[in-house]
Amino acid sequence: MIKPRVDKLLEQTNSHYATVVVAAKRARQLNSYYRALGEGSYEEYTPPMVETATTNYLTIALEELAAEKIEYRYRV
Repeated sequence: MIKPRVDKLLEQTNSHYATVVVAAKRARQLNSYYRALGEGSYEEYTPPMVETATTNYLTIALEELAAEKIEYRYRV
């Protein structure tokens, strides 16, 4: 079973495409945060905003999206 559920994620976004784009961008930010943390400088990156047992950046990003910790908007 996939957690968080897809229907919960679609409540936060208006399409599957937006969910994928937002989660992928946040996962890259988390990757940069952990890489910088290992190097000793992490001031410019946002740490994870949810408590989780997983170390998979994409799963963390999806959990943040489901918990309404991430907001997005389309550029016009």
